[in-house]
Amino acid sequence: RFIIEDHGCGMTAEEMENNLGTIAHSGSLAFKNENEKQDDIDIIGQFGVGFYAAFMVAKHVEVVSRAAGSNEANRWESDGADGYTVAPCEKAENGTKIVLTIKDNTENENYDEFLEPYRIQGLVKKYSDYIRYPIKMDMTRSRMKEKPADAGDDYKPEWEEYTENETLNSMVPIWKKSKKELKDEDYNSFYTQKFYDYQPPLCHIHSSVEGAVTYTAMLFIPSHAPMDYYTKDYEKGLQLYSNGVLIMDKCADLLPDHFSFVHGMVDTADLSLNISREMLQHDRHLKAIAQSLEKKIKSELLKMQKDKREDYEKFWAAFGRQIKYGAYVEYGAHKELLQDLLMYHSSTEDKLVSLAEYASRMKEDQKYIYYACGETIDKIKLLPVMETLSDKGYEVLCMDDSIDEFCVKMLAKYNDKEFKSIADADLGLDSEDEKEEIKKLSEDNKDVLEALGKALEGKVKKVELTSRLKSHPCCLRAEGPVTLEMEKVLNQQAAVNGGQSVHAERVLELNAEHPIFKKLCALQAEGSDKVSTYADILYTQALLIEGMPVDDPVAYANAVCNLLS
Repeated sequence: RFIIEDHGCGMTAEEMENNLGTIAHSGSLAFKNENEKQDDIDIIGQFGVGFYAAFMVAKHVEVVSRAAGSNEANRWESDGADGYTVAPCEKAENGTKIVLTIKDNTENENYDEFLEPYRIQGLVKKYSDYIRYPIKMDMTRSRMKEKPADAGDDYKPEWEEYTENETLNSMVPIWKKSKKELKDEDYNSFYTQKFYDYQPPLCHIHSSVEGAVTYTAMLFIPSHAPMDYYTKDYEKGLQLYSNGVLIMDKCADLLPDHFSFVHGMVDTADLSLNISREMLQHDRHLKAIAQSLEKKIKSELLKMQKDKREDYEKFWAAFGRQIKYGAYVEYGAHKELLQDLLMYHSSTEDKLVSLAEYASRMKEDQKYIYYACGETIDKIKLLPVMETLSDKGYEVLCMDDSIDEFCVKMLAKYNDKEFKSIADADLGLDSEDEKEEIKKLSEDNKDVLEALGKALEGKVKKVELTSRLKSHPCCLRAEGPVTLEMEKVLNQQAAVNGGQSVHAERVLELNAEHPIFKKLCALQAEGSDKVSTYADILYTQALLIEGMPVDDPVAYANAVCNLLS
């Protein structure tokens, strides 16, 4: 048997009939309504609702209660199936005693686990740790007996068991304490113990809000991502309490996906203890709390970005991809909220910078925010067009994450400045005279460009001259919505998922000032068949520079060897 007993106000026979005889009737709520003018009345739940959960583990329930100021006591009994009985009985003190006769074990359920002290202790600690009244239980302990005075040298220590009435719950939650009482060490210790992390958090958010909704929140930004964070097994959510009683261990509705890395809890009096998961999803108080928390988390992250840059870069290394994903999904619905949190490697600063920092350094006549995508930062810096932008003194954001280009395409602009990939045909750097010059050169060398295009038919859409190159002979770009980086990412996903491959419309660009182009013009004038060989070599080199797969490496190697021989 399992016994729960208090020395409170107790119940009369009539109150037993009303509170225990009707499922979901709340005598505690009625008590509160009768005393609504008294501000110090604190009712945590509806007794009649939670009480009937006892029959989930008990085959017989007995309640003995004596009301305060009464000399009579009554016993309520039920097997949970055929009604109940209420009869007078004897009880020395006022209060209530509940006796649960636990069900017999079955093949699938071990009901006797609820008679184990440490199981009970764990349940109280999990669900009622912060109720502000002590929950005590007799715990069996062992200790060494005192050594007798006449014991000899061969005396062996003896142990004895004893019973100690121990308080199981801590009663006062840390989030209910004043911020002035707490130090960083207190927050860190609470976090590592509560969330089983071996490292302290990067920062904590301790917030109390009163108004349309009233709640207290304590949130933590972890210093590293859990092992399963970027998997489908990860479960987001905050612990949700109502007046210190745990309602839900992980309430996903309190956190948007882009802030799913946040740990913590929310305690509010605006929710009922017996609210269901379905009702929670549509609760307006919960939605208001979630919106408030979202703003608070963003504010704290921006503050970290400004004042504790090293910590923010740790955060970005762990959860930056999630922020980018949040700005991209749902057709960019959250991009305005998240864009200031984004960080990218700067070609001029050689470190991570925010979009605001990049915008503050833009030249007066700069039309675009330039960015470049690639496998690594080092490879991006070696891209042919980077040389031109660097010589002109333009800062380029280097992006080496597979989601970067998708995210930037969704952002489109920042502070009314468009994002411009260095792979685009027009970077906005050429004057009208320079554009006319390239146009004239293209017309004068039409035959060469057509011959190269014919040699690469099926591989590129066209071959054209460009002013985007300085020392490199050629480069590759894409036309249309699918860029070269997108092609790589989408084809990697297709290879994993068995989907259809994607191909961008490729354009081979040639540097009109490079000796290679002049060589091509000479070969064309001679009517040499080496033009097609040069075309294949230049195209393959452009693929290699972009990190694209080469269709026939052997043919490429043989072509280079033939030219060298």
